[in-house]
This record gives sequence, structure tokens and C-alpha cells, in this order.
Amino acid sequence: MAYLAWQEDLNTGIQVIDDQHKRIVDMINQLHQAQAQASQRSRSEVGDVLNELVDYTLSHFAFEESLLEEAGYAFSRPHKRVHEVFIGRVSDYRVRYRAGEDITQELIGLLSRWLFNHIRSDDAGYVQAVKDNMHALASDKQAGGWLSRSIKRFFVDQPLRTA
Repeated sequence: MAYLAWQEDLNTGIQVIDDQHKRIVDMINQLHQAQAQASQRSRSEVGDVLNELVDYTLSHFAFEESLLEEAGYAFSRPHKRVHEVFIGRVSDYRVRYRAGEDITQELIGLLSRWLFNHIRSDDAGYVQAVKDNMHALASDKQAGGWLSRSIKRFFVDQPLRTA
């Protein structure tokens, strides 16, 4: 049985982001299960989750930040800074784990707080800007896209000039 289940109020309405955020719930559940086992194998599982968490933070944050920049979200820089602080904390846990410390419970706490606080407040702030941008991009594609319109405007609609 899972320790923690995804809660609907965590959904941003941006499916790709929600699917990525659900990985945090999976990691929390994996850590809880490893903690309950308390064996050498479970310690290795904690290390596996930490490695996955490092990969996750780098890829998810880069993806999310690119969406925010593309959408022209006014608070992209502060949002990125929050991500950088989180990456630093995860790196600290990784160092402590490698030194032999049992960081499992603390890491569960960090991920749980991050899941609920960051998604419900920080991420909720960008949702409308990203959705509006995605809608504009979809409309742009239907209208022939920026490249098609630009080529037409600069090369097709211009009268030929002769010297």
C-alpha cells in the first residue's frame, strides 16, 4: 500500500507537468518502503531514489523553466532561483548519504513539503501564463505558424524591386 497518493488539488491542468510532478509521489513512496525494510538493500534503494531525484530535478526544472521563459512569465527568474535552492538541498542530501548518514526520513520530509508547498503556490502562479502561451502556439500553428506567415510576409507579399 502506498504511503502517499497523488491529490487532485496538485494538478496544474498542464498534463506533461502533472505527470512529471507525480514522480515525486513515486519517489516518496519508494523512500518510505525502503525505510520500512531497514536493510542493506533498502539503503541501496535510497541511493537509487537520490540518483533519480538528481536526474529528475535537472530535467524537470529545465523543462519547466523553458516553458516559463517561452510564456514570458514575469517571475521566471525567481522561480528558477527556487529550483536552484532545491537542487542544492538535494545535493547536500546526496553528500550526506554517501558519507553513510541515514537521510531517508529527512528526504521524505523535504520531498513532501516541496510537493505540497511548491506545486500549490509557486507552480500555481505560472499555470495561466503557460496555458495562454500553449493556446497561442496551437492557434499559431493552425494559422500556418510563424515561419509560414513570415516567409509569406517577407518574400511572397513583397513586390519585386528592380534596379
